[in-house]
Amino acid sequence: MSAKEVVVRVIPAIGDIAAEGWDACANPSPVPAGAPAPPQVPVTGSASSDPKSTHEHGRQVARAAQSFSSARGYNPFISHAFLHALEVSGSVAARTGWQPQHLLAQTREGTVVGAVPCYLKSHSRGEYVFDHGWAEAYARAGGDYYPKLQVSVPFTPASGARLLVKSGTDCGALHGALAAGLVELCRLREASSVHVTFALPTEWDLLGDHGFLKRTDQQFHWHNAGYSSFDDFLSALAARKRKTIRRERRDALAPGIEVQWLVGSDLTEAAWDAFFAFYMETGSRKWGRPYLTRSFYSLIGEAMGDRVLLIMAKRAGRFIAGAINFIGCDTLYGRHWGAIEHHPFLHFELCYYQAIDYAIANKLAHVEAGAQGEHKLARGYLPVTTYSAHHIADPVLRRAIADYLKRERAYVDAVGHELAEAAPFRKDLIAGEA
Repeated sequence: MSAKEVVVRVIPAIGDIAAEGWDACANPSPVPAGAPAPPQVPVTGSASSDPKSTHEHGRQVARAAQSFSSARGYNPFISHAFLHALEVSGSVAARTGWQPQHLLAQTREGTVVGAVPCYLKSHSRGEYVFDHGWAEAYARAGGDYYPKLQVSVPFTPASGARLLVKSGTDCGALHGALAAGLVELCRLREASSVHVTFALPTEWDLLGDHGFLKRTDQQFHWHNAGYSSFDDFLSALAARKRKTIRRERRDALAPGIEVQWLVGSDLTEAAWDAFFAFYMETGSRKWGRPYLTRSFYSLIGEAMGDRVLLIMAKRAGRFIAGAINFIGCDTLYGRHWGAIEHHPFLHFELCYYQAIDYAIANKLAHVEAGAQGEHKLARGYLPVTTYSAHHIADPVLRRAIADYLKRERAYVDAVGHELAEAAPFRKDLIAGEA
């Protein structure tokens, strides 16, 4: 199939696209038979017994982390159900600064063979790849940075495919057609730029070949080395780090707090009410205005509840804090958390340690704990490079950004190597791998 055999259209709402057509491109393989089932027993309390075994870890895992891309197989965020919930709930709309402008590639017969989740933006909030400095510099020079086009999952700093193509098609031709379609849409909408964020490395290279500027950044992900328990994971860490984590887990639950995992039918409206209260309280303090509406949570609970994990803390008979996660093919994606009571280390317990517990119990290979946060390194989360690509229409602005990105990529690479060397794993295990 050549690019001339497809028609690329702009779709103003994902509800105008059949879920089957979109998902055939977004997640072309169904969730495999070996994908994790919801757990039958929640984890409560903290891990505190002596380490039982030793695993090879160290530099091999850190090396793998540098090139790892979390989006393999089923990715919940690019599914039709997730993106549809964002739009139907009013979380994503023109009035919130996210006007859907999805690209759809179809054959002459009308078969959907490619798609791009795309939005016309009037600001740079909710993206996690920061270009505020670019906007300010362009404004000082007399230019209009907004509107711009954003190719991403709104409010979701998780890597995944962005140029979505159906299996069994000519991926190279379709990727090229979609990339060209984005540049043409930028011209038609008189936008300053196109930003493809948290893309796959292969997409990053392809877009670079099409003239997009290439940018990198850093996140921290946990990698499962075949651990049989949380203690098994701890046995791979240096003694001081093991002691610190055990103390944090013990102190987090000391005030009579218990932890529950809620998946599928456990995601009741009462549970969502409680979690939304946490989200609003914490989000209002951190961001000023939380992005997601209450109805968004009901919609995802109904449409994809078996792919949603709420980790909830309860004290004195009521929920007091919680973290929301999404379950991919081999990855647990942590998104956001909130609390109405504040206890030391409870954030670490719900967002990091319980996520590791769940991944081990369900044999998931990775945990992505969201954007930024070097404090995650001490808790066994390793640095991973993330990728974005940027089409800048104004040649003068493009030259300035290109020069900046060249220096920024070198800095991100150097910091990543330095952080990997500071990983908390036992030095004797690292030496044993050399």
